Amino acid sequence: MAKTLEVRVPHTLDQDEIKRRLDEALVRARSDYADSVGEITAQWDGEEKMQFNLAVAGMKFDGSLEIRIEELLVTLQLPGAAALFSGRIREGIQERLGGLVG
Repeated sequence: MAKTLEVRVPHTLDQDEIKRRLDEALVRARSDYADSVGEITAQWDGEEKMQFNLAVAGMKFDGSLEIRIEELLVTLQLPGAAALFSGRIREGIQERLGGLVG
């Protein structure tokens, strides 16, 4: 059974700059993690929301990232086994996105 994880990351950037940084980070991630993560797909659903999915260790992760005025909201569906690591996953998202938009 999947568990929903929500992560909020504060920012002070405008929407265009966030989108530019996210798009560049996706290109790097696809290259850097190709061997361990596999295919990472992402597409913008309008101006403020990105839908994404990836697979790690045979588990599929589906999620979205919404650009809000002062925060990014990441919603991620964690497969059953990954739910055990939700705290570490949350910390990793906060660290990576915080470094990207902070």
